[in-house]
Amino acid sequence: MPIRYLVPFHPKNTSHLVTDVLIVGGGLAGLRAALEIEPSLHVTILTKGELVQSNSSYAQGGIAGVLDAEDHFQSHVNDTLIAGGRLCDRQVVQTVVEQAPQRIQELINWGTQFDRTPSGLNLGREGGHSHHRIVHALGDSTGREVMRAVIDQVRQRPQTRIIEKSFSVDLLTDDGGCRGAIARINTQLYMIWAKETILCTGGAGQVFRETTNPAIATGDGHAMAWRAGVRMRDMEFMQFHPTVLYIAGGGRCLITEAVRGEGAYLTDREGRRFMPDYDERAELAPRDIVSQAIESQIAKSRDTCVYLDLGHLDPELVKQRFPGMTSLCAQFNMDVTKDLIPVRPGAHYMIGGVEVDETGRSSLPHLWAAGEVTSSGLHGANRLASNSLLEGLVYGVRAGQGASQAALTARDNVVMTGIVNQPIDNGQFQLDLVDVNNSLRSLMWRAAGVRRDGDGLQEALEQIERWVHYIDKHQFQQPKGWELQNLLQVSRMIVQAALLRNESRGVHLRSDFPTADDQNWLGHLCVQSEQIWFQPLR
Repeated sequence: MPIRYLVPFHPKNTSHLVTDVLIVGGGLAGLRAALEIEPSLHVTILTKGELVQSNSSYAQGGIAGVLDAEDHFQSHVNDTLIAGGRLCDRQVVQTVVEQAPQRIQELINWGTQFDRTPSGLNLGREGGHSHHRIVHALGDSTGREVMRAVIDQVRQRPQTRIIEKSFSVDLLTDDGGCRGAIARINTQLYMIWAKETILCTGGAGQVFRETTNPAIATGDGHAMAWRAGVRMRDMEFMQFHPTVLYIAGGGRCLITEAVRGEGAYLTDREGRRFMPDYDERAELAPRDIVSQAIESQIAKSRDTCVYLDLGHLDPELVKQRFPGMTSLCAQFNMDVTKDLIPVRPGAHYMIGGVEVDETGRSSLPHLWAAGEVTSSGLHGANRLASNSLLEGLVYGVRAGQGASQAALTARDNVVMTGIVNQPIDNGQFQLDLVDVNNSLRSLMWRAAGVRRDGDGLQEALEQIERWVHYIDKHQFQQPKGWELQNLLQVSRMIVQAALLRNESRGVHLRSDFPTADDQNWLGHLCVQSEQIWFQPLR
């Protein structure tokens, strides 16, 4: 029997907070949702770190939108559908694409300084896009600039309370649906009660040893939603970014796809360009194709990485367009205008998550969701570059509007019920959480990384089940324990779904089933509690 809550609590000896709308997560989706809440309502935003530490702030590439007279909505729609491996919801794609110009203009109105040319916005192009349609800021620091402007807007809302450096442990639920969340704030546990709750917790890249995600991206929202009985979808689809800087001691820093959009080549150690061998679009192929090609090239060359070559590009243009990358590489004595930059894939974006409808509503009453924690139907089996910030904006608006309207029309005040979770005896056994965490992330990279096969996935599932069996018998008192429990559950869902999907589609590459199988697998894998099932496309 799976555990329901990670920590013991009782309403009589736990602190309480009350709000109209609770937003769990302070990235772009959560903050954009907050801006849609009716000003008369009280809003509480819980963020795991500081507002500037979300995945949104680390986004380099930009936001996709049809802003050029020679571009068309249908072109953006088609590019998204092609990248998505036939699993996108066409209507969702259509409406999101059509709202992109409005959402981008709002950001401009709020003071976002997108890069410009004398004739207007400087539009970039990335893999999978047929036109230049990516707005970017400060070269390769779009997320930071967008978040700066949106954070400023949210801080001007007097009825909005932002609680940083908090840890949302679980959603509070009863037979009526979601009633809020239980969270650790300043070392103290709080039961936070709300009429409506919006989940915007971001991704789960820390499941894997190689990732572009910050340390806080441990899949907390995915796991707490699963424990609450929320329907999840497409958990096998983790997108791996093709170009992550691969230097010992240098972390795993993203090299934006826009570098290839400006003409950079992918080469082997000898400088031979190899992407034309794999796809006619070469370096501008979608991310899944480029990542898989790089892994194949690494296996052929028996090297540890491949290389980005910008030596044939205008040096001044490179430095001006990519100041962040230039500065980062310089720390390791590399000149990006001359030297080959070592890169390889890393886990980047969680496509699967909480299944939501077109309004951002989940399967659990009073729970909404937006952003990377969701499965909205926009991305299908592979996210098109620069559609993620766009999704956060569009679904942040929708979830915020839906939750706001529901809170305004609620006949009752905030419902506070006698939800209790009893303590359990942890025994005397001390767990080395760091060791299990490192072992899990290495296992997931080997078995469920860019390339997967049935034998490896089965072995991984059995090992994860063993870890879950004894680790879930503990009630930890610190975030590191809760994070490990969340990582284990998210890993379990990823591996279960990847093992069931006996085909290759989008970012899911099964070497033992190397082709797509529309006859048997054109649809979604759904997970709810201990049940997993296949849902064919309608």
